[in-house]
Amino acid sequence: MTNFVDRVVLHVEAGKGGHGVASVHREKFKPLGGPDGGNGGNGGDVVLVVDTQSTTLLDYHRSPHRRAKNGAPGAGDEKDGAAGEDLVLPVPEGTVVKTRAGDVLADLVGEGTRYVAAQGGRGGLGNRALASQRRKAPGFALLGEPGESAEIVLELKSLADVALVGFPSAGKSSLVSVLSAARPKIADYPFTTLVPNLGVVTAGSMRYTIADVPGLIPGASEGKGLGLEFLRHVERCSVLVHVVDCATLEPDRDPMSDLDLIEAELAAYVGDDALGGIPLSERTRVVVLNKADVPEAHELAEMVTPMLQERGLEVFTVSAVAHTGLKELSFALARHVQRARADIEREVVPQRVVLRPKGVDDSGFVVRRERTSDGEVFRVIGERPTRWVRQTDFSNEEAVGYLADRLSRAGVEDQLVKAGAVAGSTVLIGPEDDAVVFDWEPTLVGGAELLGGRGTDARLDPSDRRTNAERREEFHARKDAQSAAREELAAERRAGHWTDED
Repeated sequence: MTNFVDRVVLHVEAGKGGHGVASVHREKFKPLGGPDGGNGGNGGDVVLVVDTQSTTLLDYHRSPHRRAKNGAPGAGDEKDGAAGEDLVLPVPEGTVVKTRAGDVLADLVGEGTRYVAAQGGRGGLGNRALASQRRKAPGFALLGEPGESAEIVLELKSLADVALVGFPSAGKSSLVSVLSAARPKIADYPFTTLVPNLGVVTAGSMRYTIADVPGLIPGASEGKGLGLEFLRHVERCSVLVHVVDCATLEPDRDPMSDLDLIEAELAAYVGDDALGGIPLSERTRVVVLNKADVPEAHELAEMVTPMLQERGLEVFTVSAVAHTGLKELSFALARHVQRARADIEREVVPQRVVLRPKGVDDSGFVVRRERTSDGEVFRVIGERPTRWVRQTDFSNEEAVGYLADRLSRAGVEDQLVKAGAVAGSTVLIGPEDDAVVFDWEPTLVGGAELLGGRGTDARLDPSDRRTNAERREEFHARKDAQSAAREELAAERRAGHWTDED
């Protein structure tokens, strides 16, 4: 079994956020110490990082499920939970991150380049953080959010400047071994090369990389043989070298037909447009007529060279065994690579910072009226309402009331009314596959001034003190009662009710 793997399906899951805690400070002689519940810690992220010491995706092929650490819950005495540790996954340079549908998410090039594949969940707030002037003693806390989960595809694409293309056993591995210090496996049977072999070539002051990749057969662009493995690794190469076997003994094989078949496969292959590369059929081409140490092969090379030059192709006749024609080939490839690098530098456009401020009327959510098999429903779609619902402990009535207040302040109820919702309507908040279902009851406004706010404590906020107007009214009423009592006593004295019979 080979130790080289260049494509894996990876299942990643970020850590969950820790729950907040509802706690009351307890201390001798302080029965009402106030809320002191701490916040939960954030869950860890799953991060892909380019590591130049990594050359294969074999570890992820063997263990495709990876999960980051969860955040710790909060505690009393204002203690916040610890954040979950990020899961850092090293990947080789040139790794492309895709969805299962083939959409490119990231192109990881350059030592230390990072990509967050799954974001950790937020930690829930404790009741200390939820306390306010209106809510001095909240008896609830928010739950931690679940971390993101994703199924991504990692594809490794070689970062060579030059790619050697050709039929199996055309001598590509031998050519790499004599041009560079690479030592690929060489044998006299087809498909000896099963994995890309990279080598560094020095031509004067110019250094460039050259790749020997699995051989190509007709139908490779459709996945036959090792075609897709081959074509994936030449997408980044700026120069393509056709290595043609002039000493083949197979029937119906000659240099011109071999070249035409390979050109057809290059034209049929569809690469990733998101990577910014030009089609393979438009790359710089060089033809190498190999195995010229065989007399018949040398004669055939001299015969087809003018025909290839008529097509505008640069042709070299070489022998990897006899080491002939290699110096001219290496310097010619260096010239093409230098030109390609200069073109890339000219095409580089400085990245612009684009600011897209939110509109003043952007509520951050939408209410959509839908018809389902169970009847009419109203779906609330938005990041904030979904997050609020996930953080709510529905076993706590005060927490449910806090959620209702948040949704009302955000304008969700107003939008539901505009969409046609009435009391008892079914309201769904969250994604379609994991939504929370409510039987909507509109918030009543009339009489609300007689009720205390949620999370208030009458012992902490006494309201039985009399106003100055009430004191004045009570004083005058007492004076009036005293005056009336005196007049009544005086009237009884004048009438003789207090006179003794003796």
